[in-house]
Amino acid sequence: YNTNKLEFLNPVNDRGTDGANVSTKMCYPFRDAMTAGYMYRLTEDLHVSLDPDGKPHISWENEDFLMLDKRYIADIPIPTGYHPIHFGFRMHWYYETPPGYSILLTHPMNRFDLPFLNTTGIVDSDKVHLLGSFPFFIADGWEGTIPAGTPYLQVLPFKRENWDHEIKISEQRDIYGKMVDNAKFYRQPDGGVYVKKVWSRREYK
Repeated sequence: YNTNKLEFLNPVNDRGTDGANVSTKMCYPFRDAMTAGYMYRLTEDLHVSLDPDGKPHISWENEDFLMLDKRYIADIPIPTGYHPIHFGFRMHWYYETPPGYSILLTHPMNRFDLPFLNTTGIVDSDKVHLLGSFPFFIADGWEGTIPAGTPYLQVLPFKRENWDHEIKISEQRDIYGKMVDNAKFYRQPDGGVYVKKVWSRREYK
């Protein structure tokens, strides 16, 4: 089957013209990721300065807010573009979820503009209540002020359950047919098909 026939799969009608200069507000999967769960924000400014050799230093008013721990996860890979010294947001609270629920702690999703990058972890928060710290890296060569109110940690509760996956080998004809059906569905003239006919609202209270 000639895949060139599927060039109409790009739902340009939902983007107005050629899809250029479109706000991410139109992409609900992108937006849902950013608004999922709960967000923790800085309660004060963080000031990042650099030594002559480029080593970052962070200063703040409340000395209990952060801590620097160079030995914390000593073998963690260094993200490309970030200084190898990592810091940690000190936790002054713990998480408690109902039986069978864990939490995902991660960098604020789709926030590529932030000058730091967090690691990601999962905690069985129904069984243990941890304080500890949440590690992050500063962008290499970056200095300035990270203002109070900046999101620094996204927390998503989820139910633990075993998952069995299945790999199904389909005929190319079947795959092509499903792609065509999907294309026709998303090319409806009213636009915004995903939002109007697929998307469901999430609530985190």
